[in-house]
Amino acid sequence: MCGRYAITLAKEAMAQLFEAVPANDLPEIPNFNVCPTVQVHTVRSAEGIRSLAPMRWGFLPHWYKTPTDGPLLINARAETIAEKPAFRAACRERRCLIPASGFYEWTKDEDGKRLPWYIHPADADTLVFAGIWQDWERDGEQFRTCALVTTGAEGEMKTIHHRMPVILAPQDWPLWLGESGHGAATLMRAAPEGSLRFHRVDPAVNSNRASGPELIEPIDPT
Repeated sequence: MCGRYAITLAKEAMAQLFEAVPANDLPEIPNFNVCPTVQVHTVRSAEGIRSLAPMRWGFLPHWYKTPTDGPLLINARAETIAEKPAFRAACRERRCLIPASGFYEWTKDEDGKRLPWYIHPADADTLVFAGIWQDWERDGEQFRTCALVTTGAEGEMKTIHHRMPVILAPQDWPLWLGESGHGAATLMRAAPEGSLRFHRVDPAVNSNRASGPELIEPIDPT
């Protein structure tokens, strides 16, 4: 799964990268500890126009009576996304891009202590996660919500975690956004071997209240 990430790309640069119209209420950048249930940057496409806008990270199916009426759905498994009632309509009709600078995963040492790792692109400044989104409204509350699509990890990434986010290359963005026909399901695969790098970071990031650029700095694991 992916439950925490960082984003450092400036809003103006993000809008330019995706050729998207930015909203006025985008979350503050940088954020080195993006956590579930907060507003995150997303890109979606409608009638040929891309928009860069915030969504709540935590997908809310329409049958939830409150935002906490069921499990917190921050990830959607690629293997079952087309079958799960919560996600199947969104994976066909409401796909989005979720930019990040890198993401965190955890291993455990022999004593069961959680050891955080920061995973980032080998040759770029920005990762782009495949996402799905859903509008939710009930009793005067309304949210536009999203989840990251995940798949099985391969290669060296499996030494960190058995799952990883689906990461989209720029040439795949139009297909995922529904701008260039059908076949988005073919994109739900692990990132190519060698496209990601990872290093140990300070356990301070284990807290969702931690902040600052030091969270992504390498530490000596010994």
